Amino acid sequence: MKTAKPTLHKFHTFALLALAVCAGGGHAAAPQGEPDGIPVTRMSRMRVFSDPQQFEQQSKLQYTQLLSEAQQKQALVAANHPQVLRLRAIAKRLIPYATRWNPEAARWQWEVNLLNSKQVNAFCMPGGRIAFFSGILTQLNLTDDEVAIVMGHEIGHALREHGRERAAKSEATNLVGKLAGAGLSAWLGVDPRLTGAATNAAAQLTVLHFSREEETEADMVGLDLAARAGYDPRAGIALWQKMGAVSQGQGQPLPFLSTHPSGDSRIAEMNKNMSLVLPVYARAKGVKPDALPAYRSSAIATR
Repeated sequence: MKTAKPTLHKFHTFALLALAVCAGGGHAAAPQGEPDGIPVTRMSRMRVFSDPQQFEQQSKLQYTQLLSEAQQKQALVAANHPQVLRLRAIAKRLIPYATRWNPEAARWQWEVNLLNSKQVNAFCMPGGRIAFFSGILTQLNLTDDEVAIVMGHEIGHALREHGRERAAKSEATNLVGKLAGAGLSAWLGVDPRLTGAATNAAAQLTVLHFSREEETEADMVGLDLAARAGYDPRAGIALWQKMGAVSQGQGQPLPFLSTHPSGDSRIAEMNKNMSLVLPVYARAKGVKPDALPAYRSSAIATR
């Protein structure tokens, strides 16, 4: 939270940086020693406009409150439950490879918990605080490989600091929208509210685009983490096929206006990068890539 009103010079500098990121993207390739796997890119420079310690403290508080409320409602699954033990065992295999994507992960206090809820969802907060909802395990009947893909994806959001990035980008695009609206209204000689509505809409679409980019990046991080931990990255394809089957007929927003890529676009992106992660998975299994058996999923549980 800001405690003082920024000067006009600071607003101008911030707006220029925001426009540069909007125009040119925030990720540039970083040199890596490993020849295989998903290439690691630099994280967005926009993160510098958000305090990492404040973000982590807030997330820790939110996570603690969530667990406390869940426990009061008897929705926090016991630590000795087979599904909790399963989730923690999968996390234990993924976590050692997290520092490849963010060196700060080495100091994180990782937690994994399960909430008894029908929601098909999971998340990982900054600092490595993971929670799964039982609905995603039961409704999709996930294999261990598919759980690893989901968990790797959520860990990917935390590792790439998408929360900080999104907050900074949202603030930047809103500021750019206001400045652009004011300039356009002065140039056209019209009511600023008319031009402001148009520029604010454009800014909102930019934020949605950033969100889709973040989801795609998290997908790639998840594939990479899973493969290195010895989980089949082809499970990502099966996962989104299951997601599509469950959500079929429910109706979804157009991909262009959605904060998440469509299932088909996610599958296409995974297929495009599968040649990068299959050799990593094969090496973890101690076999050659062409010796890998076909991936076998599990049927969606019927009600």
